[in-house]
Amino acid sequence: MLNRGYAYTTVISSKFHGQTLLSHLASLYPHSTPEVWQQCLNNGEVTLNGVTATGSELVTSGQFLIWNRPPWIEPDSPQHFEILFDDPHLLAVNKPSGLPTLPGGGFMENTLLRLVQKHTPNANPVHRLGRATSGIVLFAKTPQAASNLSADWNTPRIQKIYRALAQNVAQHDAYEILTPIGLVPHPRIGSVWAASPSGKPSKSLAKVISRGTSTTIFEVSLYSGRPHQIRIHLASIGHPLVGDPLYGSTGQPLEDLPGLPGDGGYFLHAQFLKFHHPITGEQINLEAALPSGFSSHQ
Repeated sequence: MLNRGYAYTTVISSKFHGQTLLSHLASLYPHSTPEVWQQCLNNGEVTLNGVTATGSELVTSGQFLIWNRPPWIEPDSPQHFEILFDDPHLLAVNKPSGLPTLPGGGFMENTLLRLVQKHTPNANPVHRLGRATSGIVLFAKTPQAASNLSADWNTPRIQKIYRALAQNVAQHDAYEILTPIGLVPHPRIGSVWAASPSGKPSKSLAKVISRGTSTTIFEVSLYSGRPHQIRIHLASIGHPLVGDPLYGSTGQPLEDLPGLPGDGGYFLHAQFLKFHHPITGEQINLEAALPSGFSSHQ
């Protein structure tokens, strides 16, 4: 799918004052080398305070930097979702694995947000799931619903339960996981969320649903909302998700990454979401059916 291109806009912060524009672009968007950025500059894709830039300029704090990325062909992704709940305030859908929730990482049009807004233009997601994670995504249709849900999202008032297919056979039936999660250095992309002693307090409860010959299916309840929390927490107790391209058995990034972190073919499903309706107060219990991959890969 060829999209319409996109304008990435940033304001130069004081800590980058005095850098050349070329080196600033290469550090700001490390997915491309300085040589690739120089070609973008030569193509007239970058402006600094509205003036087409060459790359040799020294940036100063407060300047407006715009990269007008030309249209590109996006990777394929599923183009469907299932509606689980719909009223004037909320929309809940079952997202398939492989469909990003929001634009990013080469995806702009092939996202759940774009698909949903074609039908419901005023719907905005209250949270996001990783590209490979399937299951319930909740959208708010009104500012009041969005505000109330956001205030409650990482509190016990909203119960979030996932199903995860993990490597190795669990020795115990249940695990309370309190591994702190924070940003750690990464040689290819600067930093990545991972298990970190100096990270933020985090809590998950993992219960064994079934055991295979070399895998375990867990039901995981979240009691905090850290990035990649389930992937990191299960990995930190020796049970990385099957197919996870990023996290190894300590909750740290793998040494020999097959690709940039992201969202490979792991099996993680947001199965249940239980909360009080942000406007009416009624109890809402949502369930998204498990994808077939959970049984076929055990």
